[in-house]
Order: sequence, then structure tokens, then C-alpha cells
Amino acid sequence: MTARTRRYLTLFVAALLMPLISCGAPPADEPSTFADSEFLFIPGTMGADPATGDFAEDVAGQFHQVMANINEILEANDMDLSRVAAVNVYLSDVSNFAAMNEVYRTYFPTDPPTRATVAADLPHPDALVQVGMIAVRPDVERRVIVPSGLMSPQLPYSWGIMAGNTLFIAGATSRDPETYQPVTGDIATQTRRVWGNIGEVLSEAGMDYGDLSTCTVFLRDPAEFREMNDAYREFVTDEPPARATVAAELVNELFKIEIQCIAGHGEERSVRMAEGASPPSSPFSPSIAIGNRVFTAGAVGSSPDGVAVGDVEAQTRQVLTNLQATLAAAGSDFGDVNVMYVYLPEIAHEEQVTAILDEVVGTGAARTIVGSALMGPDYLVEIMMIAGGHSEH
Repeated sequence: MTARTRRYLTLFVAALLMPLISCGAPPADEPSTFADSEFLFIPGTMGADPATGDFAEDVAGQFHQVMANINEILEANDMDLSRVAAVNVYLSDVSNFAAMNEVYRTYFPTDPPTRATVAADLPHPDALVQVGMIAVRPDVERRVIVPSGLMSPQLPYSWGIMAGNTLFIAGATSRDPETYQPVTGDIATQTRRVWGNIGEVLSEAGMDYGDLSTCTVFLRDPAEFREMNDAYREFVTDEPPARATVAAELVNELFKIEIQCIAGHGEERSVRMAEGASPPSSPFSPSIAIGNRVFTAGAVGSSPDGVAVGDVEAQTRQVLTNLQATLAAAGSDFGDVNVMYVYLPEIAHEEQVTAILDEVVGTGAARTIVGSALMGPDYLVEIMMIAGGHSEH
């Protein structure tokens, strides 16, 4: 078993133990711990056999093992797959999509969760698929959103899942709302069509663009970032959602962009920004606080002195410094973090970045780490977080 496999399995075991740590008496030398009162955040999970560390040779076999691993986490939290609201599937090769999808639909035969599927570099060289999830705790209502203005997906996902006051929106691509067929065109055309589809989901749930908390943009070609950004800006309010934008290969080669979002209503929503920080020039907020939950934008390793070009350790520490200041502005800190999404242009940096996260943030939060190009050539790491939503156990 390689060192990388052992490290992954250590995080998997930590995910299994988290309900015991969160809801039981804390160790004597540890502070009191808290669990999210509405959601369970499942880390990016690969298809390693926990007993041996081995991976199946094909994506179907690996996906079955992924789901077995995730089911253990769910069962440890008194839940099952029917409680899942949002799924992110990362494939090492987009050509494995059909085989993965065939197996995937057997696990979600009715009322499936929302989903986004892209290709990315994975932390283990033998991994063909990695899956992260957000599940809804049993005492929170989970409801499928079926927009009247959108044709039902022909793939095993729902357009939206409402959980309490939170809406999870599937990764939206440029599809005709009446036929589900691709709407091609330049990046601006596709971005506007994506937003139109997201608007239909929001409307069906009794919300609008002003209720968005966070979005992740998967962009096929980083060179089209500026044009995408101009079209994106047309749909967000003066207090736009937090955002991460990363490069990814999309499942359908006709699509240039996919956007996945979370929205919420019924509680106070506000933009939170680190003290002394200037608003971003791009249409996103450094963080959105809604109720007692905080959604941070993807942070990169820039400081007033610039970027430590080529130094992934320095950039990771600066990213965490930036995020810590943003969380503090929302009355939160790293101890409140539920999940981190970590994007690395060079997946070989995963071990180094993970060690710094363990040191600075700790191992209590779920993590999904993938290899994706970022929107600046000098950036070596981008991290997005969700924190809060806690109730003491």
C-alpha cells in the first residue's frame, strides 16, 4: 500500500469517526466540537478498498466501491442515499462517463440528487473517479424541485433539491429548456442560457438570483474567462454570490461552461469581507453569510505584496490567511468549517497542500481535492469553504 493510499484511507476513517467525535464527549485535550445541524458533508471519496487499499481496474468497479465507502459514512450518521441532495463526480477521463453513469443510476432510481460531473486530475494515480456529496439530515425536509419551464433531465439527476431553506442546483449547461438539447454558440451565449436555466430552478423554488449563496463555474477554456465574466455579471445582483471558477473538461464537448449553485432564503443574507479588503473586480463576493452559515469564494494566494510565484507552500499559507480573515469578518473561524474544495493546477502538489491544511485547519472538515487549472497562470492553489450551520451536541 502506497503512502498516498494510506493517507487517503486515514481521511476516510476520519470521516467515519466524525459523528462519534461530533456528537459524543470530546477528548479531554480537545475543544468542544460541533456538527452541522442540517447537512452532512461527505469528502471527495475514491474507490479504494478500505481493507487493502486496492483499486478496481475499471470505472464501474471503482464506482461501486466509492458508493460502498460513502454508504458507510452515511450509515454512521443514521442516513442513507435517499438523503443526498448534491453530488460532485470527478472523472480522471471523460470517456468513462457512460460507464459511470450506467452504474450511478442504479443507486438513485427515484428522486435523485442534483449533480455536476466533470473531468479532473485525481489525488491517487490509480483512481478513475472521485465523488463528494452533501446529504440532508433526517429531521430536515428534502424536496425535489421540478421547474415547469425546464424539460426533465434525461440523466439521473434532479434540477434542484430543496432542503429546509437551502436550494441545491444541479450543474447547469447550455440546454434548450423545452427540448433539453444543447444550445451551442460562443461563451457569452452559453453563459446566458445556463443562467436562464438556473433562473427557472430558482423561480420554481420561490427564489431569484438575489438568493444565491455560492456558485462554482467549470470553464472548458480559461482563455474565455473574461467573456464569460461579462455575461455572468448580467445576472447577479449588487451583492453577488461567492464563487470559484476553475478549468475542467465537461462531459459533452459542445458545452463550454457548467455552473453549479446553492441558494437560500428565509434568513438574513449579507456580504462579508475581510477588514480593509477591497471588493473584487469580478462579479462575486468574498463570502456570503446566510443565517449562521458562511460560503466563502475560492481564495487564491495573493497578498498586497503579490503572489509567491512557483512556491505552493507560501501560496497555500497565504490562501488560508486570506480565508481566515474572511471567516473572521463573518464571526467564524477554521473550527467552524464543514467542507473545503481544493483546486490544484498540479495534482502532484496534493501531498504538500494536504500537510499544510492538516497543520493550519485541522482534519475535522470534509475535503475534496482535484487537479484543475485556475484563472491566473501564477496561482498554484484555490480553496473554497462552507462553514457554520452548527448546533451543539
